[in-house]
Amino acid sequence: MNCDKKDLLLYAVTDRHWLDGRSLKDVVKESLDGGVTFVQLREKTLEDDKFLEEALELKELCREYKVPFVINDNVDIALAMDADGVHVGQSDMEAGNVRAKLGSDKIIGVSAQTVEQAVLAEQRGADYLGVGAVFPTGSKDDAVEVSHETLKAICEAVSIPVIAIGGISVNNVKELTGSGIVGIAVISAIYAAEDIKKATEDLKAETARAVDAEY
Repeated sequence: MNCDKKDLLLYAVTDRHWLDGRSLKDVVKESLDGGVTFVQLREKTLEDDKFLEEALELKELCREYKVPFVINDNVDIALAMDADGVHVGQSDMEAGNVRAKLGSDKIIGVSAQTVEQAVLAEQRGADYLGVGAVFPTGSKDDAVEVSHETLKAICEAVSIPVIAIGGISVNNVKELTGSGIVGIAVISAIYAAEDIKKATEDLKAETARAVDAEY
């Protein structure tokens, strides 16, 4: 499955911390109804069988909406349930090894914080880059902040699409205008909202303006 930069406009990363008694499938469906263009299942603590069960449910849902669905970190699960791809961090697995495991038709995203990491990831087969944290964030304890100058430099250094991640909200996304990104990845800006569908719609509209530099 090819990774079209239009699919990366509003990239939702799941987090069960915000479920508040609802099922993950229900909240992801709400975000898809609001216009999310890409979904990543991120589970740090679930056992493999539960993770696989959840992944299969979400894969089916994303297929209905024709939205790419990838797994965070867990290449074996992505392979086992035929996800559209995987997103890996710098320490998870080197992009070339992931490509060898998953094959040429899967999407591989790689997290990068520096121009060097970005260039290397592209050389080794990454389809897109997630760069951040571009703002302070509470969802990752080990998040390294990336300056807007570095974000811009990464976008200029690679030919694959770049999305910004980390602390992005409907109120600050316009600050990313002109950086060269094709979209943003968020967790709480969507899933912590009371009205997920409305939050998604608003954020998507603001992001489209920032990406198209209409401000």
